[in-house]
Amino acid sequence: MRLDKYLKVSRLIKRRTVANDACDAGRVSVNGKVARASYDVKVGDEIEIAFGNKTDKVRVTRVAETVKKDDAAEMYEVITG
Repeated sequence: MRLDKYLKVSRLIKRRTVANDACDAGRVSVNGKVARASYDVKVGDEIEIAFGNKTDKVRVTRVAETVKKDDAAEMYEVITG
């Protein structure tokens, strides 16, 4: 699954266009490297997202095309943030 879509489906970022813009601006990194929106997310990847002066770091535990709002948090585990 594309990184921008994963960020939207997992509800880490509310809109896919915003996720795409964040990737283009270099504010999203996967496994320590700045990632493009087209990056293929896999289970075990560590995603770091910079929101202004706050940074969230999560580990991917599940990849699914669609999930209910209540189950979205099960797609990742928070490392820091």
